[in-house]
Amino acid sequence: MLREVLKFLNPQAGQNFVDCTLGGAGYTLAIAESAGEKGRVVSIDLDKLALENAAKNIKERNLQNITLVNDNFKNLEKIVEENFSDQKIDGVVMDLGLSSAQLDDESRGFSFKGDRPLNMAFGPINDNSTAEIINHYPLLELTRIFTDYGEEHQAYHIAKAIVEGRKLKRIETTGDLIALIEKAVPPRFRSRIHPATKIFQALRMETNEELRVLSEVLAAAAQVLKPGGRLVVVSFHSGEDRIVKRFLKDTEGWQIMTKRPEVPTEDEIEDNPRARSAKLRAAIKI
Repeated sequence: MLREVLKFLNPQAGQNFVDCTLGGAGYTLAIAESAGEKGRVVSIDLDKLALENAAKNIKERNLQNITLVNDNFKNLEKIVEENFSDQKIDGVVMDLGLSSAQLDDESRGFSFKGDRPLNMAFGPINDNSTAEIINHYPLLELTRIFTDYGEEHQAYHIAKAIVEGRKLKRIETTGDLIALIEKAVPPRFRSRIHPATKIFQALRMETNEELRVLSEVLAAAAQVLKPGGRLVVVSFHSGEDRIVKRFLKDTEGWQIMTKRPEVPTEDEIEDNPRARSAKLRAAIKI
């Protein structure tokens, strides 16, 4: 949703921005070009792979106004203080989706294609381990995260299959997990998407504590933005969108620009099917 992000963020020459979720660097590069030599973009990502890929693109475009930061965006206030001193910033953008590079990374298990390690952490240091969640969470706790984060109707049956399966053998890879999920959800109960899709989403969100971190970074954004500064958030999960909506509605000091969330155009969905669930909300700090 690059076009929509730029419309609401409205970057101008000489302004300063933070891209909380560097990912494929699409937003960062476009904002940096609009901000010009006197502007600046600080871009954050826990994933060193994202930073390495972005550094190559930045060098190719000869952009001198981008600073890459390897950190969790929940530390937004600290990052802004270190990079902008006491200066407030003009805009914050965050896109809560996975990048193509993360999905293609065979050293981690974000994708259910192939047989990969059960590791869905964004960075090398993480309090939760996907493998430990799968192999040690009780039945009802697994059911809860599959229901709340995955919105999976077969949550209990899948959780039960996992608990029964791990009694026989530790679940080590995405292939092990997918086999149990497919066994728990017969073809007649499947939708057009693979039955592992929502389970992988739920495990990723639990591993990285994504909803809690989102609440923290929204509060931080309110502190670092100057009056008139803009916040743009692209979410892909109803729980994420609900947190953003409630934050903007219930927190004083925001002029909401999106009474209803912006969604991708049909052309964008055709080009990138993963964008189909994206919702964009934006607001101006008063």
